[in-house]
Amino acid sequence: MSGTALPRRGRLVLVPAPLDFGCEPQPPITEVLPAGTLAAAARITCWICENAKTARAVLKRVGQVTPLALPLQEQHIVELPREVHKKGDTGASFDARSLLQPALQGSDTGLLSEAGMPAVADPGASVVRAAHELGLEVLPLVGPSSLLLALAASGLNGQNFAFVGYVPQEPAQRLQRIRALEALAVQTGQTQLFIETPYRNQALLAALLQGLQPRTRLSVSSGLTLAQARTRSATVKRWREAPEADAPTGPAVFAIGP
Repeated sequence: MSGTALPRRGRLVLVPAPLDFGCEPQPPITEVLPAGTLAAAARITCWICENAKTARAVLKRVGQVTPLALPLQEQHIVELPREVHKKGDTGASFDARSLLQPALQGSDTGLLSEAGMPAVADPGASVVRAAHELGLEVLPLVGPSSLLLALAASGLNGQNFAFVGYVPQEPAQRLQRIRALEALAVQTGQTQLFIETPYRNQALLAALLQGLQPRTRLSVSSGLTLAQARTRSATVKRWREAPEADAPTGPAVFAIGP
C-alpha cells in the first residue's frame, strides 16, 4: 500500500552578491559570479533581502546574462526588518520562519545581501537558522567573500583566524579593544579580521598605528574584485614610516597578526 506523497519543499538558497555595491563603474557580473551561481539565481522567484531596490538591481544584472524565470516586477521580494539588518541578527530575538512560507510551499527561496555572502559579515543568520528549524535544505552558492579574499591577500595566518566585526567607536575603548586583539593574535597566532563603516576608516587606521606594536603586521584590503582593488600588508613600523598612510574611502577589511 502506497502512502500519500509529501508535498515538495523548497530550499533556502544563499546567493552571493558582487562586492561592488555603491561603486562605479561596476565590472561585468560574470567576472565575480560563476555561471552556475547565475543560472541558479535566475531560476529563483522568491527572495529575502536587506533592500528590495538593491536586490532588483542585482537580479537585473543576473537577467542580462541568464533570463530570469519571472520578470523583475513579478518577483516576490521581502525585506528583513530594519532592526535586523541594521543591528544584526546573530541572536535568537528575531523569528524568521514566517519569511520562509514560499519554501514551505515548494518554492526555492533566495537569501541575498547587498554585497558578498549573506549571513557572513552580513545579515541573514536568523533566516538560515529558521530554515534549519523548519527542516529546509540550505544551499550556499559560490561567490565572493571579502573576508576570505582579504585574508588570502594579507599574508597572515590563514589556518587560524577570527572575524570580530566592528571595534568600538569611542577612542579609549577602541584602543583597549585593539590592544586586546593584538595580544590574542600574538599569544595564539590567530589572525584578527575586522571592518569599519567607510567614513571611519581613517580614524581606525590612525588608532591602529597608534596602539599596535611596531612588529605587529597590519593588512588593509579594499575594492576587492574591482579594478581599484588594493591590499597593503606590512609591519606597523613600516606603515608608520610610509608617506602614504591614508585609509581607503570605501569598504575595507582590516587584519592584524604576528
